[in-house]
Amino acid sequence: MGELQLGVEIFPFWKAFLWCFYPISVLVIIELLARGFDDDDDQDGGMMIPAYQGAK
Repeated sequence: MGELQLGVEIFPFWKAFLWCFYPISVLVIIELLARGFDDDDDQDGGMMIPAYQGAK
């Protein structure tokens, strides 16, 4: 039981706190980068309705 207490004292609280948010921050960064590569080139937000298209 003494080894467990020693391990808790060696590992600082701030590292344990940051370790909890590390995976979430990686996912947020991936999401922000993925938004930059959006290839949506239409102006209507993706609505492909033939009635909205003008006659040629």
